[in-house]
Amino acid sequence: MEESDRVARRWEDLDIDILVKIFQSFDIIELTSGIATVCTSWRMACCDPLLWRTLDLSMMKSNFIKIPLEPYVYVDARSDKTLNHLLKTSLSLSQGNIMTLIFHFNLYVSDDLLTYTAERCPRLRRLVMPAWNRIKKTGICKAIRIWQDLESLTMPSIANPPYLLEEIANNCKNFSELKVMGPFDNFFAATIITYLPKVRVLSLRCSMLVKDTLISILDELRNLEVLNISHCLLIEIPPPPAPRRIMRELDQCILDKASRLREFLTCMKDSCLMCQRTRNDEGLMRWYKYEEGVWKADEVSSLSL
Repeated sequence: MEESDRVARRWEDLDIDILVKIFQSFDIIELTSGIATVCTSWRMACCDPLLWRTLDLSMMKSNFIKIPLEPYVYVDARSDKTLNHLLKTSLSLSQGNIMTLIFHFNLYVSDDLLTYTAERCPRLRRLVMPAWNRIKKTGICKAIRIWQDLESLTMPSIANPPYLLEEIANNCKNFSELKVMGPFDNFFAATIITYLPKVRVLSLRCSMLVKDTLISILDELRNLEVLNISHCLLIEIPPPPAPRRIMRELDQCILDKASRLREFLTCMKDSCLMCQRTRNDEGLMRWYKYEEGVWKADEVSSLSL
């Protein structure tokens, strides 16, 4: 073939489906780096719903220092600017198609940015929450009212759970999965029993759990199908003056009550590294001390990241 007969194809002439396939191999940093501005075809490909079913920001952590006054953290302005650019660019390209949104537990999202996010991904079904410090009650409640399709929530523990769980109960009719990372006391359990009695999957792994609280969950959450208490520090508190004690194995009463569940996931082995870590951290896991990403694990496959 003569040189003059050759027809050079331009990148922008590539089939959209091929571009989407290529872009599926990109991470979120690459997708938001400006490739959508190359040409119309590339922007169309960058906005394809296949690329935006999940927005995973679990690699992003805020650069912060702790302070003595609310919100108890000061976040570096450059850190905020980076998050704002990445999140707003992603939300623009996703065109409302995000169904799973994953934040790092050490990412301090502002109240305004959470509201902005909720308004631009109204079809959300699964949320992995960032840190609570900068999120106000009004902000998270407004977001939950938008996320009426929400089915699954992974959240850091919260001192006052009723307002959040009540909002979920009133607005998210298909909600079925909850994972709590952090302290889980009888008050938290009672709040779930009151507002989310139909929850089907509950993970409390790597937290401190009192035996009576566990029994309340097993007795009262009659729709519960899967309960994960793997690596929990299980505490029995007998009547005074007897001291509380760490349970090394589950007694028959608990096993009998849990027998109705489809899955009851436990691990209390002295040889287990995660069990050792929970005990060393006294039931309040300091995830920042350990390998990056270890916090994402869960024995319940639908909750693992």
